[in-house]
Amino acid sequence: MVLFLLLLIALIIVLYRNYKGQNVSKYITEQVQTIYDKFAPYSYKVVREKTKELGQEYTARQYMIQVLIMGGFAGIVTYLYFYNIIVSVIYVLIAIGFIPYLSFLRCKRVYSEFIFEQIQIYTTNVIMEFATTQSFVKSLEGVRDSGILEDPVLSDVNHMIDLAYQDGSIDGAIAFMDNKYPYYIVKNMHQLFLQITKEGAQDTGESLENMQLDIDTLVIEWIERLFIKNFYSMELCYICWLC
Repeated sequence: MVLFLLLLIALIIVLYRNYKGQNVSKYITEQVQTIYDKFAPYSYKVVREKTKELGQEYTARQYMIQVLIMGGFAGIVTYLYFYNIIVSVIYVLIAIGFIPYLSFLRCKRVYSEFIFEQIQIYTTNVIMEFATTQSFVKSLEGVRDSGILEDPVLSDVNHMIDLAYQDGSIDGAIAFMDNKYPYYIVKNMHQLFLQITKEGAQDTGESLENMQLDIDTLVIEWIERLFIKNFYSMELCYICWLC
């Protein structure tokens, strides 16, 4: 234990001398972040970048607090149980190693909520545009130009428009979007537009209205599930705090 503390103090002294006048903890955090970004999966980078844009990314200070709490707790508990500094260090490293994964799960949840919201905006507004233009591609262009969509959905809608003009049909564009966003509301809406475009429909207004009702119902159910999930999460945290 004493040897570990001496090594830690020596490391801090070396860093302080080499980076005198700078914030040592900030330097360590930046170096760790640089290494992690270099080897992080691309999907995580995209998710994390969007989480930053939404203003829901943890700050470097919050990450440091997580490291200190989880590492400190793991170190104290394991040392009191095993009375072995090597075992304690191993458990501390394991506990700290879970922090990036927990951060990824949180970013992924935030990103999923953002994507679902964008898909709801996309489907709702395409239906509204189609009621006016009676053209699927024109509806996509109207939604794109309205400025209500954000990337990556906006870029994908642009790609859909390019595919539709390139192929001379909407089949490829719809297949692309269905594969990219395999949501029930997306596939159902696209199937409806395929039927209207290829087979025609006696009353498109009623079909579109029914589709819009389905979307509203799904959105309400999603909001209710999200509320229940957050409620039970807060309740669990409160119970743990009481214990």
